[in-house]
Amino acid sequence: MSVLKGRTAVVTGGSRGIGRAIVERLARDGARVVFNYARSTEAADDVVRTVEEAGGTARAIRLDLAEPGAAERLMEDAEEHFGELGILVNNATLNFSAVPLAETSEERFDEIMTVNAKSVFLTTRYAARHMREGGSIVNISSLNTVRPTAGIVPYAASKGVIEQLTAVVAHELGPRGITVNTVSPGATDTELLRAANSPEVLEMVVGLTPLRRLGRPSDVADVVGFLVGPDGRWVTGQNIRATGGLG
Repeated sequence: MSVLKGRTAVVTGGSRGIGRAIVERLARDGARVVFNYARSTEAADDVVRTVEEAGGTARAIRLDLAEPGAAERLMEDAEEHFGELGILVNNATLNFSAVPLAETSEERFDEIMTVNAKSVFLTTRYAARHMREGGSIVNISSLNTVRPTAGIVPYAASKGVIEQLTAVVAHELGPRGITVNTVSPGATDTELLRAANSPEVLEMVVGLTPLRRLGRPSDVADVVGFLVGPDGRWVTGQNIRATGGLG
C-alpha cells in the first residue's frame, strides 16, 4: 500500500512495543517516518532495518523527551530530512510502577507529566504551527482514564491531559482539514505491560476481555493507520478505545 506516500510522519517513542508497530505500519503505507528513542540504539536500529528491508523509509533519533527542547528538535529533524510535516503520533510513555499517592514524590509526578503530557503539548503546538493542511495527529492515551486502578495517579492524570488536549485542538485545527484523535489501548502485550503485571493479573484481564486475549501492538497500530489514512478523513476529536471490548 502507498496511501501515505509523500507524507512525513513523526512517531514519539518508536523503538518498542506499540510505537514500533506504528512506525512499521506508517512506513508500510508509504510515509517517511522519523521516530525518537531514549535508550536502546540497538532496538531503534532494528526498527529502521526492518522498515528498510520492507522497502520503507524510517529515521531514528536519540532524544529523551524529558529534556528541555527535545520535542522541538525531533519535529525540526523530521522536516529537515523529509519535508513538511503531515502526520504526528504521540506515543511516548514513561515506564512506571504502581505507587500509592501518599508515596508518590513530586519529582516522579513531574517526570511522568513531562514525558507523557508536556511533550504532547510541545509536539502538537509545533504541528499547529507547521503541519500542512489535511494532516493528522493521533495521541496515544490509555484505558486507565476510564478504568482506573490504584497507584497510577501521575500516569492516569497525564493521559487525561492528552485526551482533553485532543478534544480542544481538534476544534482549532479542523478548519485546516487536520484531524486530531486519541487512541486508548487496553491491555496490550508489550514489555511494559508484562513488567508491570504478574502472569495471574494478565490471565484475569484476558478473562475480562470479550475477545479473550491480550491486544497486540499491531492491533493498535492498525487503528492509527486508519485514522491517518484517507479512510479516516471524517473522524476527528474522537477517543477510540482499542481494547478488545475491555472497559
